[in-house]
Amino acid sequence: MLYLHDVWVNWFEGEENGYNICSFHEWRTSDGIEILDQVPVLYIDEKTFHTIENDLHDIPKEMLEQIYKRAYIRKNQERKVLEYACIVTDGRSILAFDTMGYQIPIKKSRLIPRQERLVLELIEGREAKFYQSNNVVEKEFHILSLSPESMTGLTRRERQLKQLLMMALDQLQVSECLEEIRYWLTEWQPEDYASIKKMNFKEAWNHLYEDLVAGWSPKHENFCHQIMKGQAFYENILEEEQNPKTTKSLK
Repeated sequence: MLYLHDVWVNWFEGEENGYNICSFHEWRTSDGIEILDQVPVLYIDEKTFHTIENDLHDIPKEMLEQIYKRAYIRKNQERKVLEYACIVTDGRSILAFDTMGYQIPIKKSRLIPRQERLVLELIEGREAKFYQSNNVVEKEFHILSLSPESMTGLTRRERQLKQLLMMALDQLQVSECLEEIRYWLTEWQPEDYASIKKMNFKEAWNHLYEDLVAGWSPKHENFCHQIMKGQAFYENILEEEQNPKTTKSLK
């Protein structure tokens, strides 16, 4: 069994999309960074790695047996055993996970660059192990879980805002208020006011969704602020995303 020691992790909990497990350059000083005193390292097949990174399916039983109580976390000078925690790599990408005692990768983290290099050095000359995964179906993306293509090239802040925007669109779809969707589509595309007035709810909503789901721009951000105005929960998140502070001290 291969091990890495004193591993810095920044857990993202309950994430089913790899794009939300932020790389080191997007870590923030407000994140709760922890130290794994010892953690096993597994070199695994690409399919299993992709499933762990981009879903919340059960970890293969064989893998769980391999890593059972082999990882430790250091907290307040105490060394605490973790039931199922591990670093996995497919030879290119690297990910740490902790199941919190369950069988799914509830917490996930990238590593700092120096420790990513150490992982790749550890597996050099070795072959990836294939794991059999049962009942894994192809993932379906939707408005509250966008495809990686919809998030390509976006920063952590932009991804967060885009997800908030999709939540607002989802609420509009549920409400099915024709005047409201026409209003917001006109705010987004005022030059098409005449044609928007003739659209039914489905046409207007689909038009707005197709425009907003593509890419990200200052226009998207301004619209996000407009549609969130007056909603305290979303406004608080928007405020937090205004001036996020990243950390560069752990390379």
